[in-house]
Amino acid sequence: MTESPVVRAPELAGDERSPATRRTFPVATADLERVATQVLEAARQRGATAAETEVSQGVGQDVTVRHGEVETIAYHRDKAVSVTIFVGQRRGHASTADFSTAAIAATVDKAVTIARYTADDPAAGLADAARLAHVWSDLDLYHPWDLPIDEAIALGRDAERAALAVDRRLTNSEGATVASGESEFVYANTAGFFGGYRSSRHHVGCAVVGEQDGTLQRDSWFTAARAPGDLEPASRVGRTAGDRTLRRLGARRLGTRECPVLFEASEAADLIGFFVQAVSGGSLYRKSSFLLDSLGREVFASHIQLREEPHLPRGRGSAPFDGEGVATAARDVVRDGVVQGYFLGSYSARKLGMTSTGNAGGSHNLVLATGDDDLPALLARMGRGLFVTEQLGQGVNPVTGDFSRGVAGFWVEGGMLAYPVEEITIAGNLRDMYRGIVATGNDVDRRGSRHTGSILVDRMTVAGR
Repeated sequence: MTESPVVRAPELAGDERSPATRRTFPVATADLERVATQVLEAARQRGATAAETEVSQGVGQDVTVRHGEVETIAYHRDKAVSVTIFVGQRRGHASTADFSTAAIAATVDKAVTIARYTADDPAAGLADAARLAHVWSDLDLYHPWDLPIDEAIALGRDAERAALAVDRRLTNSEGATVASGESEFVYANTAGFFGGYRSSRHHVGCAVVGEQDGTLQRDSWFTAARAPGDLEPASRVGRTAGDRTLRRLGARRLGTRECPVLFEASEAADLIGFFVQAVSGGSLYRKSSFLLDSLGREVFASHIQLREEPHLPRGRGSAPFDGEGVATAARDVVRDGVVQGYFLGSYSARKLGMTSTGNAGGSHNLVLATGDDDLPALLARMGRGLFVTEQLGQGVNPVTGDFSRGVAGFWVEGGMLAYPVEEITIAGNLRDMYRGIVATGNDVDRRGSRHTGSILVDRMTVAGR
């Protein structure tokens, strides 16, 4: 195997010099780097022509409170080494949680053995060296939360208490959860990449149950962020969960009809997710997508703009490089309704005769351009139709684009919420739904990696009783 000089990335944020960090992670950053180096050296010694490894660790805690009492407390501390070996164009993979020298050697041996007995694959191999990231900026992804268990329990109680205090008809609780997690990884390969970083994710959520006329309803709310200071207050999370449950009491069913459908921002993110799946490499080269050969074609309404923004500070989907070390970059995915790019890692790109888009491991922050309308304005624009606040089940055929899902929400009359609805199904085809997007709201939900406001679709079939 030809040796390439190791190009080190900028220093990993938050190194082992911090006393708090030493108490948090199982091992020091230097140990992750040492293991990565050992893996590549062992691969060279065993005749691999190329190799890559990811060495990772994570810590976290979850606390759930129900009816004011602690229901669960969970801690996790884990570490892992994954090894991918190439012998020519044959690939072998193995992993271990043991960082000892003997375990690393045994894991590399397994991967080499697998590779030697695997058929040649012309698309196999490391990412192209010219596309690897060598320098990147700090995306502000690591914000550890020094949260003692007693304080986490108190936050959970605050959320649940605020939810149940909304109305006496809120009679039960599914609990409030406060979770905090931190992770770190180092990725290295024999093409010259060596780097990694730390990140954090925190969460407070609550779900309660209401009862009216012998019928139960439930709803929930949560806040999530990289930094604890960006989370909503626990009491506000609870009040929102309570309000959302309360407004669902007295839900009715609808008769079958065709009408406009407005997807609440949190539910609209699913529509973007189905598009990503359809134009991702695996779906395309396996020909299991309803959007085959869609590059350069108008798939959405002409006013739709969708960008991938992998470098948003503190973004849930931010990353300076992908799972193969390929540099990420902001780009238009959809412009004026026309597909500008797919989501490809090196393997799927080679299968399609294209180049990697820096999406090995998935998409990054996807930002849907918003219109001028807030949610009340979108409801007014729809006038009469269905406002979807929850979707149930799968119900999407990725090959045909056929869409059929159970939903709950509200019937809208005169641009106002008339009454809650449940036990109904909406159906259509994603091709028609994307082309039929009338408007996108400015009520953007940024809790995840798909940043979108509510989406109004001109017409779908609603099936009820």
